[in-house]
Amino acid sequence: MLQTLSIRTRSRNESRDVTAEVEHVVRASGVTSGICYLYVPHTTAGVAINEHADPDVMADVEQALRGLVPHNAGYQHAEGNADAHIKAVMVGASQSVPIENGRLALGTWQGIFFCEFDGPRERKLRVKIMAG
Repeated sequence: MLQTLSIRTRSRNESRDVTAEVEHVVRASGVTSGICYLYVPHTTAGVAINEHADPDVMADVEQALRGLVPHNAGYQHAEGNADAHIKAVMVGASQSVPIENGRLALGTWQGIFFCEFDGPRERKLRVKIMAG
């Protein structure tokens, strides 16, 4: 099963918790044991797994990435979004999560985050469920 989620971001840099949306796809698939593949088909966005119990964690991650890769630092890329491309490479475009008993087998504090680095935009997150 493959489903594409539409993600509307509201700011240039944003980490949006999409755990509930992905869990909904898993439940709808009917797969009780397998793997959930997540893929972002964009070069200025990514997907991460991190703590979602405390929203300050991802705010700190966003702040750290902005500090490591500032928006205007004399990059050669002419479109003005080189920082977004670099951050996307650092975070990555894919994740995989086991499915056990019909649910995502995330750790107690883990959640799935769509990471926007060049927003606001309408984005896609592809969710592929494989039984196994």
